[in-house]
Amino acid sequence: MAMDSDLRYLIEAEDPVEFGRRRLGFEPDARQAEVLRCGANQVLLNCSRQWGKSTVTALMAVHRTWFHPKSLVLVTGPCERQAAEFVRKAAEFVALLGVKPRGDGQNRRSILLPNGSRIVGVPSGEAKVRGFSKVALLVIDEAARASDELYRAMRPVLAVSGGDLWLMSTPNGKRGFFWEEWTKGGAEWTRVSVPATECPRISKEFLEKERRDRSDEWVRQEYMCEFVQDCKGLFDMDLVDAAFTDDFEPLK
Repeated sequence: MAMDSDLRYLIEAEDPVEFGRRRLGFEPDARQAEVLRCGANQVLLNCSRQWGKSTVTALMAVHRTWFHPKSLVLVTGPCERQAAEFVRKAAEFVALLGVKPRGDGQNRRSILLPNGSRIVGVPSGEAKVRGFSKVALLVIDEAARASDELYRAMRPVLAVSGGDLWLMSTPNGKRGFFWEEWTKGGAEWTRVSVPATECPRISKEFLEKERRDRSDEWVRQEYMCEFVQDCKGLFDMDLVDAAFTDDFEPLK
Protein backbone atom coordinates (compact mmCIF):
# COMPACT_ATOMS: atom_id res chain seq x y z
CA MET A 1 0.00 0.00 0.00
CA ALA A 2 1.36 3.38 -0.97
CA MET A 3 2.23 5.66 1.93
CA ASP A 4 -0.32 8.38 2.58
CA SER A 5 0.92 11.61 1.03
CA ASP A 6 0.35 13.62 4.23
CA LEU A 7 2.31 11.09 6.30
CA ARG A 8 5.12 11.05 3.74
CA TYR A 9 5.23 14.86 3.82
CA LEU A 10 5.52 14.88 7.61
CA ILE A 11 8.29 12.27 7.60
CA GLU A 12 10.28 14.12 4.95
CA ALA A 13 9.77 17.46 6.70
CA GLU A 14 11.19 16.04 9.93
CA ASP A 15 14.02 14.01 8.40
CA PRO A 16 16.35 15.47 5.74
CA VAL A 17 17.78 11.98 5.15
CA GLU A 18 14.41 10.57 4.12
CA PHE A 19 13.74 13.69 2.07
CA GLY A 20 17.04 13.18 0.24
CA ARG A 21 16.43 9.49 -0.34
CA ARG A 22 12.82 9.69 -1.51
CA ARG A 23 12.74 12.98 -3.37
CA LEU A 24 16.31 13.54 -4.54
CA GLY A 25 17.70 10.04 -4.97
CA PHE A 26 20.57 10.84 -2.58
CA GLU A 27 21.74 7.96 -0.39
CA PRO A 28 24.03 9.38 2.33
CA ASP A 29 26.74 7.39 4.04
CA ALA A 30 26.58 6.99 7.82
CA ARG A 31 28.49 10.18 8.65
CA GLN A 32 26.56 12.25 6.10
CA ALA A 33 23.29 11.01 7.61
CA GLU A 34 24.61 11.95 11.06
CA VAL A 35 25.25 15.51 9.88
CA LEU A 36 21.89 15.85 8.15
CA ARG A 37 20.09 14.71 11.28
CA CYS A 38 22.13 16.60 13.86
CA GLY A 39 19.54 19.38 14.25
CA ALA A 40 22.17 21.73 15.72
CA ASN A 41 22.01 25.51 15.63
CA GLN A 42 25.76 25.96 15.12
CA VAL A 43 27.80 23.37 13.25
CA LEU A 44 31.52 23.11 12.54
CA LEU A 45 32.07 20.63 9.74
CA ASN A 46 35.76 19.72 9.51
CA CYS A 47 36.04 17.12 6.78
CA SER A 48 38.38 15.53 4.28
CA ARG A 49 38.59 16.67 0.73
CA GLN A 50 35.95 15.01 -1.48
CA TRP A 51 33.78 13.92 1.43
CA GLY A 52 30.77 15.82 0.09
CA LYS A 53 30.57 18.85 2.40
CA SER A 54 28.96 21.11 -0.19
CA THR A 55 26.56 18.44 -1.44
CA VAL A 56 25.31 17.56 2.04
CA THR A 57 24.92 21.19 3.04
CA ALA A 58 23.19 22.06 -0.24
CA LEU A 59 20.69 19.28 0.49
CA MET A 60 20.15 20.75 3.95
CA ALA A 61 19.57 24.19 2.40
CA VAL A 62 16.99 22.83 -0.04
CA HIS A 63 15.25 20.91 2.75
CA ARG A 64 15.08 24.04 4.89
CA THR A 65 13.67 26.24 2.14
CA TRP A 66 11.28 23.60 0.76
CA PHE A 67 9.49 23.05 4.05
CA HIS A 68 9.70 26.58 5.49
CA PRO A 69 8.03 29.16 3.21
CA LYS A 70 9.71 32.55 2.78
CA SER A 71 12.89 31.35 4.47
CA LEU A 72 16.31 32.63 3.39
CA VAL A 73 19.53 30.63 3.16
CA LEU A 74 22.77 32.52 2.54
CA VAL A 75 26.02 30.93 1.43
CA THR A 76 29.39 32.60 1.04
CA GLY A 77 33.08 31.70 1.05
CA PRO A 78 36.58 32.99 0.36
CA CYS A 79 35.70 33.63 -3.30
CA GLU A 80 32.61 33.71 -5.50
CA ARG A 81 33.33 30.25 -6.92
CA GLN A 82 32.39 28.52 -3.65
CA ALA A 83 29.01 30.25 -3.51
CA ALA A 84 28.37 29.60 -7.20
CA GLU A 85 29.14 25.88 -6.88
CA PHE A 86 26.91 25.58 -3.82
CA VAL A 87 23.97 27.29 -5.58
CA ARG A 88 24.52 25.07 -8.64
CA LYS A 89 24.24 21.92 -6.51
CA ALA A 90 21.16 23.28 -4.78
CA ALA A 91 19.62 24.05 -8.18
CA GLU A 92 20.16 20.45 -9.28
CA PHE A 93 18.29 19.24 -6.20
CA VAL A 94 15.47 21.74 -6.78
CA ALA A 95 15.10 20.48 -10.36
CA LEU A 96 14.64 16.94 -9.01
CA LEU A 97 11.66 18.26 -7.04
CA GLY A 98 9.96 19.14 -10.32
CA VAL A 99 10.65 22.86 -10.03
CA LYS A 100 12.53 24.76 -12.70
CA PRO A 101 15.21 26.74 -10.84
CA ARG A 102 15.10 30.50 -11.37
CA GLY A 103 16.80 33.45 -9.79
CA ASP A 104 15.23 35.89 -7.36
CA GLY A 105 15.71 38.83 -9.72
CA GLN A 106 18.02 40.63 -7.29
CA ASN A 107 21.06 38.44 -6.75
CA ARG A 108 23.21 36.90 -9.45
CA ARG A 109 23.65 33.57 -7.65
CA SER A 110 20.22 32.73 -6.30
CA ILE A 111 17.24 30.36 -6.39
CA LEU A 112 13.66 31.44 -5.74
CA LEU A 113 11.24 28.66 -4.81
CA PRO A 114 7.47 28.75 -5.44
CA ASN A 115 6.84 29.18 -1.68
CA GLY A 116 8.87 32.40 -1.59
CA SER A 117 11.97 30.86 -0.03
CA ARG A 118 15.38 31.76 -1.41
CA ILE A 119 18.90 30.35 -1.52
CA VAL A 120 21.40 33.13 -2.22
CA GLY A 121 25.11 32.97 -2.87
CA VAL A 122 26.75 36.22 -1.80
CA PRO A 123 30.18 37.61 -2.78
CA SER A 124 32.98 37.47 -0.24
CA GLY A 125 33.55 41.24 -0.11
CA GLU A 126 32.47 42.67 3.25
CA ALA A 127 30.58 45.60 1.71
CA LYS A 128 28.54 43.29 -0.51
CA VAL A 129 27.28 40.95 2.22
CA ARG A 130 25.54 43.61 4.28
CA GLY A 131 21.81 44.26 4.05
CA PHE A 132 20.44 40.74 4.46
CA SER A 133 18.14 39.94 7.38
CA LYS A 134 15.82 37.20 8.70
CA VAL A 135 18.31 34.54 7.63
CA ALA A 136 17.25 30.97 8.45
CA LEU A 137 20.61 29.37 7.63
CA LEU A 138 24.02 30.89 7.01
CA VAL A 139 26.66 28.69 5.39
CA ILE A 140 30.32 29.64 5.00
CA ASP A 141 32.03 27.22 2.63
CA GLU A 142 35.81 26.65 2.77
CA ALA A 143 35.65 28.62 6.01
CA ALA A 144 39.32 27.97 6.87
CA ARG A 145 40.26 30.05 3.82
CA ALA A 146 37.71 32.82 4.28
CA SER A 147 38.73 36.06 5.98
CA ASP A 148 37.97 36.98 9.57
CA GLU A 149 36.47 40.21 8.20
CA LEU A 150 33.92 38.23 6.19
CA TYR A 151 32.97 36.19 9.25
CA ARG A 152 32.47 39.32 11.36
CA ALA A 153 30.39 40.93 8.62
CA MET A 154 28.14 37.89 8.16
CA ARG A 155 27.31 36.93 11.76
CA PRO A 156 24.95 39.89 12.39
CA VAL A 157 22.49 38.59 9.74
CA LEU A 158 21.49 35.98 12.36
CA ALA A 159 21.01 38.48 15.20
CA VAL A 160 17.23 38.80 14.92
CA SER A 161 16.26 35.55 13.23
CA GLY A 162 18.29 33.26 15.49
CA GLY A 163 19.02 31.22 12.37
CA ASP A 164 21.52 28.39 12.07
CA LEU A 165 25.20 28.85 11.32
CA TRP A 166 27.21 26.18 9.50
CA LEU A 167 30.95 26.54 8.94
CA MET A 168 32.42 23.84 6.72
CA SER A 169 35.97 23.37 5.55
CA THR A 170 39.12 21.36 5.30
CA PRO A 171 41.72 22.80 7.73
CA ASN A 172 44.20 25.43 6.62
CA GLY A 173 46.74 25.80 9.39
CA LYS A 174 46.37 27.10 12.92
CA ARG A 175 44.89 30.47 12.11
CA GLY A 176 41.63 32.18 11.26
CA PHE A 177 38.13 32.03 12.68
CA PHE A 178 37.47 28.41 11.67
CA TRP A 179 40.44 27.17 13.69
CA GLU A 180 39.59 29.54 16.55
CA GLU A 181 36.01 28.29 16.77
CA TRP A 182 37.09 24.64 16.45
CA THR A 183 39.71 24.84 19.19
CA LYS A 184 38.46 27.64 21.44
CA GLY A 185 34.76 28.09 20.64
CA GLY A 186 32.11 27.36 23.21
CA ALA A 187 29.84 24.40 23.83
CA GLU A 188 27.16 25.87 21.56
CA TRP A 189 29.09 24.43 18.59
CA THR A 190 28.44 20.92 17.32
CA ARG A 191 31.80 19.75 15.97
CA VAL A 192 31.94 17.05 13.31
CA SER A 193 35.25 15.72 11.97
CA VAL A 194 35.30 13.17 9.15
CA PRO A 195 38.76 12.06 7.92
CA ALA A 196 39.20 10.35 4.57
CA THR A 197 39.53 6.99 6.33
CA GLU A 198 35.82 7.29 7.22
CA CYS A 199 34.71 8.16 3.70
CA PRO A 200 33.63 5.03 1.77
CA ARG A 201 34.19 6.79 -1.56
CA ILE A 202 37.93 7.28 -0.94
CA SER A 203 39.90 4.08 -1.33
CA LYS A 204 42.81 2.94 0.82
CA GLU A 205 44.87 2.62 -2.37
CA PHE A 206 44.30 6.27 -3.23
CA LEU A 207 45.27 7.42 0.25
CA GLU A 208 48.42 5.31 0.19
CA LYS A 209 49.41 6.87 -3.12
CA GLU A 210 48.81 10.35 -1.72
CA ARG A 211 50.98 9.52 1.29
CA ARG A 212 53.78 8.43 -1.04
CA ASP A 213 53.50 11.43 -3.34
CA ARG A 214 52.72 14.22 -0.88
CA SER A 215 54.21 15.56 2.33
CA ASP A 216 53.02 14.19 5.65
CA GLU A 217 51.73 17.64 6.68
CA TRP A 218 49.73 18.01 3.48
CA VAL A 219 48.05 14.62 3.83
CA ARG A 220 47.23 15.21 7.48
CA GLN A 221 45.61 18.52 6.61
CA GLU A 222 43.76 17.65 3.40
CA TYR A 223 42.63 14.14 4.30
CA MET A 224 42.92 13.64 8.05
CA CYS A 225 41.31 16.91 9.20
CA GLU A 226 44.32 18.03 11.24
CA PHE A 227 45.20 21.68 11.86
CA VAL A 228 48.90 21.32 11.10
CA GLN A 229 51.47 24.03 11.55
CA ASP A 230 51.76 26.34 8.55
CA CYS A 231 55.00 25.28 6.85
CA LYS A 232 55.69 28.94 6.00
CA GLY A 233 55.96 29.90 9.63
CA LEU A 234 59.35 30.56 11.18
CA PHE A 235 58.54 28.75 14.42
CA ASP A 236 56.39 25.77 15.35
CA MET A 237 53.47 27.36 17.23
CA ASP A 238 53.03 24.30 19.43
CA LEU A 239 56.55 24.87 20.74
CA VAL A 240 55.89 28.59 21.16
CA ASP A 241 52.70 27.92 23.14
CA ALA A 242 54.52 25.38 25.30
CA ALA A 243 57.09 28.02 26.23
CA PHE A 244 54.50 30.05 28.14
CA THR A 245 53.26 29.23 31.63
CA ASP A 246 51.05 30.77 34.31
CA ASP A 247 52.96 29.16 37.16
CA PHE A 248 55.14 32.19 37.97
CA GLU A 249 54.25 35.14 40.16
CA PRO A 250 54.07 38.41 38.18
CA LEU A 251 57.10 40.69 38.45
CA LYS A 252 56.74 43.62 40.86
